[in-house]
Amino acid sequence: MPPVTFALYFGNRGFFPESLIAGARQELQAAVEGAGHRALALDAAATRFGAVETPAEGRRYAEFLAEHRGQFDGVILCLPNFGDETGAVAALQDAGVPILVQAYPDALEEMAFHQRRDAFCGKLSILDVFHQYGVASTVFPPHTVHPSAAAFTRQLHDFAAVCRVVRRMRRATIGAIGARTTAFKTIRFDELALQKVGVTTETFDLSELFQRVRDVDAGGVEFAAKTARLRAYTRWEGVADESFTQLARVSVALDAMIAAYGLDAIALRCWLEIEQELGVAPCVLLSELNDRGIVAACELDVCNAVAMLALAEASDASTACLDWNNNYGDVEDKCILFHCGPVPQSLMTAPGQVIDHPMFAKAMGAGHGVGCNVGRIAPTPMTFASLKTQDGVVSFYLGEGKFTNDPISEAFFGCAGVAHIPDLQRALLTIGRQGYRHHVGVTPGEVAVPVREALTRYLGYTESAL
Repeated sequence: MPPVTFALYFGNRGFFPESLIAGARQELQAAVEGAGHRALALDAAATRFGAVETPAEGRRYAEFLAEHRGQFDGVILCLPNFGDETGAVAALQDAGVPILVQAYPDALEEMAFHQRRDAFCGKLSILDVFHQYGVASTVFPPHTVHPSAAAFTRQLHDFAAVCRVVRRMRRATIGAIGARTTAFKTIRFDELALQKVGVTTETFDLSELFQRVRDVDAGGVEFAAKTARLRAYTRWEGVADESFTQLARVSVALDAMIAAYGLDAIALRCWLEIEQELGVAPCVLLSELNDRGIVAACELDVCNAVAMLALAEASDASTACLDWNNNYGDVEDKCILFHCGPVPQSLMTAPGQVIDHPMFAKAMGAGHGVGCNVGRIAPTPMTFASLKTQDGVVSFYLGEGKFTNDPISEAFFGCAGVAHIPDLQRALLTIGRQGYRHHVGVTPGEVAVPVREALTRYLGYTESAL
């Protein structure tokens, strides 16, 4: 996981033992750095005892944050003792980043007045006043935890994921390349609703992509690097040289558009014009983009590109846009998730095989849709999510499951995996009745907790509970 920088805040209340603060400053910083992250702390001499108690000390801490704006991704509010809620509000009401509230536990054998922390109670007071002031903050169970405990390491892991999602999603730009395919009303969306939660949509006509493809210099360094990358990425047995070359041109052109417009993710109109005009299908190119960490959804599904971006930031891994596609026999908690090939190789059991897309071969004749990447999704725990806009509100659902090693017929084209999702039938009822898409974003690992926390508490999204 990439390191996250946390600003460290220490709270104090004079009725309680201030002698505990010096140890907390050392222990929390050691825990943060031991987990692979970075710590930023106000000098201990800047306030009494190296902590914040009064509103004046809170304002001094707020000045410290202002001086370091842009250098930290979140704040850890540490309560070595009860803490002072008024000073905390003065310090953090304009922090502008996620805030994790951590409270030290009391030891049963250390309950004398000069030893007792009462941070258990103080944490509730901090959360109460934060709620009154509208200051968003994060808490994870257990309610009290020592920085050296394994439970706190897990909290740091999840909070770092929250911070990454908020940092990226607060100002994200999605490139919609092409118009919505006429028949696909299932992927309609509201640009203004997305803008309200910080997501800008930049739209591009496919003609720009086509022109960029024509302008690619086949003798240039970028093209040479791209052909080498694609050759090594997957298997190309039976693919004609002209089809491979055209796919490489499209890949160079997509990279250029992403760089030129500063796109955090793309959604591509992937049929039928690309196949008609260029003679290839971009499935494998979306796979390669996702494998590089550039979120790419097919069928111009902008909403699921947004969901995939959140998943990718939380997991620090690749994502894929899949169809809720098939039942798995009579097993009610399993289904087949599939798409034509945008699944990154990092999520597959082995390198795929590029073929002529059967759907386009049927519609337009052979040789118009080379680019479908056939393979299977590797067994792994996974998190899934999807997103929609409706009546000015951005809503999402979220869940966890796992891809299994259950077999799928060799005749099943594209890239697919069997997903085991507890209570799948109830989830499908919610998805269908509430008007969510037939697509779903997936990422490896169990990251539903930080994704939910980031989207609902800090970014203004609404969750539909499955």
